[in-house]
Amino acid sequence: MKLSILMPVFNEQHRLEEALKQALDVRYPCEIELVVVDDGSTDRTGEILRGATDARLRPIFHPANRGKGAAIKTAVAEATGEYMVILDADLEYDPNDIPRLLAPVLDGQAEVVYGNRVFGSHSSFSFWYVMGNKGVTTAANMLYNCYLSDLETCFKLMPVALYRSLEIRSRGFGMEAEVTGKLLRRRVRPYEVAITYHARTREEGKKITWRDGVQALWILLRERLRRPPAAATTTAVPA
Repeated sequence: MKLSILMPVFNEQHRLEEALKQALDVRYPCEIELVVVDDGSTDRTGEILRGATDARLRPIFHPANRGKGAAIKTAVAEATGEYMVILDADLEYDPNDIPRLLAPVLDGQAEVVYGNRVFGSHSSFSFWYVMGNKGVTTAANMLYNCYLSDLETCFKLMPVALYRSLEIRSRGFGMEAEVTGKLLRRRVRPYEVAITYHARTREEGKKITWRDGVQALWILLRERLRRPPAAATTTAVPA
């Protein structure tokens, strides 16, 4: 099995080198590639990427900023692995958790695995950010009659072919809700694994806002009301 780690990047010159080092230093239980999409950065991000020499790193460049969803779409199109996981470059997530996400897949227990963040005073910069995340996740649970713990997690591991089949249209942060809504509509219930998390502050570059939460709610409702495809995938994670 080969895992494609997909990293969307926008103006992360202060964190990118460390993010790349952390991702590539992990001892993975399978072959990996790190597909990094520079989404039109205007700082030294592109220069840092062009100077990287690890053979597992595949840099791709957008000429202008198009949003996280668009960067992931580009990365997925270029991925050569059977499975994929998204890893942001902001150092909020620990790539050492990725082997733990892989374990249920390698053991044959799951096809889709989400990293479940445990929020605490040391790991979240804002009460309202956590409540917003819980509100969006609760809405998904009510709309789709499921029990997810963390819809907005960056760590979503699944087959590359499955992600491509979802045909994600959202260009920005709304892609997180769209991915989950489309999976749940197909009766795919993600397996959840606890992960570590440390949120950065607005001053450190946190980009998501309350508007993204409102958009996520709209996307979840839209996908719930959408007529299902003629031949929907119904494979679910065993209980």
